[in-house]
Amino acid sequence: MGLTLLVLTNFISTSHAQSRDVLVRLGIQLFDPDPKISFPALEFFVDRDKPDAAPAIILAMRFSRTGDARFVTALQNLTGETITGWNNWFLWQEAHPELGVFDGFDEVHAFVHNLIDPNFRVFLHPGIDHTIRIEEITWGGVKKDGIPALIHPALIAGDSADYLGKTDFVFGIEINGDARAYPLRILNWHEMFNDVIGGVPVALAYCTLCGSGILFETTLEGYPHPLVFGSSGFLYRSNKLMYDTYTHSLWNQFTGKPVVGPLTGSGITLKTRPVVITTWENWLKAHPQTKVLNVETGFTRDYDEGASYEAYFASPDLMFPTNVDQSKLQQKDYVFALRGALTEKSWPIKLFEGGAVINDHVGALALTLIGDASTRTVRAYQTDGQAFSKSDQDGIVSLDGARWSITEDAIISPSGLRHNRLPGHIAYWFAWSGYFGKDGEVATQQ
Repeated sequence: MGLTLLVLTNFISTSHAQSRDVLVRLGIQLFDPDPKISFPALEFFVDRDKPDAAPAIILAMRFSRTGDARFVTALQNLTGETITGWNNWFLWQEAHPELGVFDGFDEVHAFVHNLIDPNFRVFLHPGIDHTIRIEEITWGGVKKDGIPALIHPALIAGDSADYLGKTDFVFGIEINGDARAYPLRILNWHEMFNDVIGGVPVALAYCTLCGSGILFETTLEGYPHPLVFGSSGFLYRSNKLMYDTYTHSLWNQFTGKPVVGPLTGSGITLKTRPVVITTWENWLKAHPQTKVLNVETGFTRDYDEGASYEAYFASPDLMFPTNVDQSKLQQKDYVFALRGALTEKSWPIKLFEGGAVINDHVGALALTLIGDASTRTVRAYQTDGQAFSKSDQDGIVSLDGARWSITEDAIISPSGLRHNRLPGHIAYWFAWSGYFGKDGEVATQQ
């Protein structure tokens, strides 16, 4: 043990009140590029022999330039595990919340990430309120707003969108008769838009890593203006942490709840609205008066089809580590997630192969789902338990010989009877199961 560590050890033993300061100082030293500084700090935590130091060492392992092997050995000594590699240690950490973190880890975590981007200070600082594990908040590889949100983006008439191909996927939204299309090939680069559709302020939070675009209302009671959301640059269990520009709280993109910062514990959950993924050809045919994003967004990006995330979307692997139960589905299988019901439920997209109408229940709630796996399209409607069936005509479902029209708001009988649409969205299985799988239901048959 070096002289510096002897002095610090004596300091700790004689001044317990200062132990947090010492742990923070040594935690930060783990990240020093000089091994004469980082290795003695590592030795200190091994000699301290408490596994609550493991998260700091795992974090240092990710950014270390002084040799991965020393960190692995230290972790193995602290935990008794024979794991190698940052990804595997990060998965192990997720599975062991009982270990906790040492007093002051939040300061180490904030310090290190503030070196990446000083703007991260608005999200992470010592003593920040949080309902998720700080040690699981991981950097996604970009700075704050490095994936820039679109705010009231320019739109053009659908018949003027020459840049779009027939099979290009779009997020389709209609509110109060105002139909909009937001192409995925543009949103892949921005992952968030803030807009007003049909007089309703909304934000579409799109986590490309999760395959999920979720439409939230952004007006909250007690707030003078609708919230505006952006991408923080951080992830939690391979899901983006978005933030609001008013309080700079971090929000879970999948649940619509604030999880770090001033709004933590407020009880706020953003209201979800229906959104559909479909092809541009299908959306334009059903909504000839639609408006669509102008490809001239004000940002310099390659908006060609397949220019972003092509390899990730084609791969069965995740980009960032998180534990996934794959006993029912593979981690990147698509599901349709119903939202807003008392019980969370999902339907594997494969149930809609060839186009399908599924009549089902979520608790006491009867609903009919209409979808097509080939276009990743699913819409859900609250019904009275009737057995709707597929029709041979686009935009129509059948019930006892009657032909009901499919709209974005409802399915409508010839006499005008309506069954209203329910909010929901597409997602990868790992994201839905990670947040709702423990208590939710999964449909198993068509």
